Amino acid sequence: MNYLKFILSYLFFNSVINADYECPIIQSNYLRKNTNTLRIMQYNVEWLFVDQYKSCPGTGCTWINESESLKHMSYISDVINKLNPDIINLCEVEGCDELSLLNDELTENYNYYLKKGTDTGTGQNVGMLTKINPLKNLYRDDEYYNYPLKDTECGNTTASGSTGVSKHYITEFNVNNINIAFIGIHLLAIPTDPSRCVQREGQAQIIQNIVFNYINDGYEIIVIGDFNDYDNEILDVNNNKPTSMVLDIIKGNKGDYANKYELFNVNENIDHDERYSDWWDSDSNCNTNSINDYSLIDHILVSEKIKSKIYNTFIYHGYNEYCGKYNSDHYPLVIDLKFN
Repeated sequence: MNYLKFILSYLFFNSVINADYECPIIQSNYLRKNTNTLRIMQYNVEWLFVDQYKSCPGTGCTWINESESLKHMSYISDVINKLNPDIINLCEVEGCDELSLLNDELTENYNYYLKKGTDTGTGQNVGMLTKINPLKNLYRDDEYYNYPLKDTECGNTTASGSTGVSKHYITEFNVNNINIAFIGIHLLAIPTDPSRCVQREGQAQIIQNIVFNYINDGYEIIVIGDFNDYDNEILDVNNNKPTSMVLDIIKGNKGDYANKYELFNVNENIDHDERYSDWWDSDSNCNTNSINDYSLIDHILVSEKIKSKIYNTFIYHGYNEYCGKYNSDHYPLVIDLKFN
């Protein structure tokens, strides 16, 4: 582990740089080495925070102080170094300072980007590390959508209102002459809670609107992130089924633009007993041997042309989950694409 190096780097870093939460402007350097392949990774890195935001790091956070938070970051860097992706979508990031500090500890060089969201409750954002320059500065869609949707499947709830997608960014790539709209998201948590469910369906409709407009403009699509929901067509290791239409809406099966386009979930390529990306101590007894504590809520949805380029898909289960661990409570989801 390079934990000591992290501490020394952070002490210098913290002495010369003030908190920088947003870095959406595209840089000029191109770092991808192999232009025939592309590895994309979805990784919820569990509270990648160093500068204190409310309770993180602190007693209300997984990491109780800066030292613990930096140790966690060293574990995250080890995982990234092992997998060596070209583009990483990172959920639960505080800001650009954390991305910069993480980037300094990686064996490969990346550009890092983040467009600050509107989740003032957690302060979490969605960021990106990439060896390929996007074509467009990261931006957000500020649309709000009323919920519950008229055909909601969330169950009994009195929750209603208007929601936006608080944690997301949008950008564009051209990879081997293919124009790609790249949408990184982290949707509202708690998959089966009815009040959260109806809000998350509203968020899904906003993402569908973005996807539909890009498809009309001739783009291929990648929607990547922590959806905090299940796919009713691709069941996880515990056969969890959604109470929402979230995945169906974003894939184009339901919603305002139902059957106007089709996206595919790359998790269909993974064996059923390997379909888990999230660990949660569901019975609060720290029993690390229970398969019931695992679920699949991280997804990568792609359009047909991107799907045709995928030759390998896996969830990296290279570390154990347990109470007191320093790795994330999520596992990375990875796809490999090949361009002829």
